[in-house]
Amino acid sequence: MDENMQDGRDMLEGIAFVGETLGPFFLQDPKTGEAGAAFQALAALDVDAAAAEWPFAEEAEAHGDLALMKEGLARGIEDDDLVWEYRRLFVGPVPKPAPPWGSVYTDRECVVFGESTLALRAWMRAQGIERLVDDKTPEDHIGLMLVLMAWIARNRPEALDDFLRLHLLPWSSHFLDELAEAAEQPFYEGLARLAKASLEGIQSERALDVAYPRFYR
Repeated sequence: MDENMQDGRDMLEGIAFVGETLGPFFLQDPKTGEAGAAFQALAALDVDAAAAEWPFAEEAEAHGDLALMKEGLARGIEDDDLVWEYRRLFVGPVPKPAPPWGSVYTDRECVVFGESTLALRAWMRAQGIERLVDDKTPEDHIGLMLVLMAWIARNRPEALDDFLRLHLLPWSSHFLDELAEAAEQPFYEGLARLAKASLEGIQSERALDVAYPRFYR
């Protein structure tokens, strides 16, 4: 096999790994969600080994972030501090300190289902990519977009750069900075930092020129 072709496949596999590994942590309640096995695996992680293998992020950055995540799981996935932090950050009912939808930051009115959400929906329709959720759920939730990134890397790699350049990377670093600052439990601070480092590494590796919007929040 051509070496460049193999390198390209390895990169796509790494991108899929990042999305599949991190996406569920943004989407699933540690106690009642469907990612219990992923939380348990992270709690038992060999941080040194994992950081050395983590794609797209510098090893020292990955080590610090994974260590934070493991620290946050030290008392188990049913720990009240962990569970309530997930619900405070991603569920409510009180206003979320860092809402996980892109349009909240890029839309002048700071609303869900803003123009950027509709642009993503139209792009997915044009690409023949089905939504992962029902039409009442905004597609631009960070967890959904990471999972979608993984799916595109595996199934529609020719569409990956446009997805990243136009729909995810324009707002992801801004949001993840906000989330890391808002997090009061180490698991979610580490998650935000590792996701940011990984996505920025992907952007660098793929040499993507991203136009950043004005942020309204």
